Amino acid sequence: MGGMRPMLATKGTHVPAGPEWLHEVKWDGMRVLVDVHPTDDDPDRPGELHVRSRNEKDVRVSFPELHGLAGLGRDVLLDGEVVAFLDGVPTFGALADRIHVGNARRAALLAESNPVTLLVFDLLRLDGEDLTGRPLSERRELLEGLGLADVHWQVPAAYDDGAMLLQATEEQRLEGIVSKRRSSLYHPGRRSPDWLKFPHRAIGSYVVGGWRHETDSTSRIGAVLVGEPTGAGLVYRGRVGSGIAGKQGQRLLEVLGPLLADASPFADDVPAVDAAGTVWVRPEVVVDVAALGMTPAKRLRQPAYRGVRTDLSPVDLEDRDG
Repeated sequence: MGGMRPMLATKGTHVPAGPEWLHEVKWDGMRVLVDVHPTDDDPDRPGELHVRSRNEKDVRVSFPELHGLAGLGRDVLLDGEVVAFLDGVPTFGALADRIHVGNARRAALLAESNPVTLLVFDLLRLDGEDLTGRPLSERRELLEGLGLADVHWQVPAAYDDGAMLLQATEEQRLEGIVSKRRSSLYHPGRRSPDWLKFPHRAIGSYVVGGWRHETDSTSRIGAVLVGEPTGAGLVYRGRVGSGIAGKQGQRLLEVLGPLLADASPFADDVPAVDAAGTVWVRPEVVVDVAALGMTPAKRLRQPAYRGVRTDLSPVDLEDRDG
């Protein structure tokens, strides 16, 4: 796969209309590139399969449901989203148990109790031919001709009416939509105005700089202090406590435990009420936070923790439209 990173969308201001655009559901999951190379000497044998996250981390072990793609019998590079369902809706929180698992046996057990699905929306290589320089309309036609229809992978529909899809996804509690020019080429690792995203909820990724104990506890985590990477350093954006409980908090503490630091990693001053009792950590862990925008003081308004993003690193957040 040569270190390829997926093409990214920019934030749109209004859903475009017209025949030059198609519109897709924006899935609340984990972006991956899936690389399949068939076995040359025996087409009936499973081929070589790689599954890599947006920051090029190998996550094949985490998702054994996708291993069957090795038997596709075609040389392909697929772009898509791995999703898990909660109450019938793709939800990143439901995926949190899956994305950090590096043990094959544990991953297999979780695949039974909390299965994932790969939703494929682009085709970047087919039978040795690089398709990134061909328009989306052609890539999409070739993708739909592959017959990728399985319980663990499928090609979701694309739509002509973006306004209708935006309303429908809001009613169905989906994350939003992405509008794409049919003529758009695929630019790996770049953010393009030919792809526009329209999320229904304000969900962002932030870097953890410290954590606080739960009230009246010396062992449980109660909140994290998060920041936004900028040219001036990690800028404080607030304390997040909602959503951190039970297994979520335990997992988060396991991740943060080895990263203890002697001082605050934030470039600006943290309010005393937030800093008091905080355990500082090296700014290496990325988490997703849902919030009702920002306060005038540039703090997250009513933030809620959603999960650790092992598929992202702090450097990925320097482009804040991610």
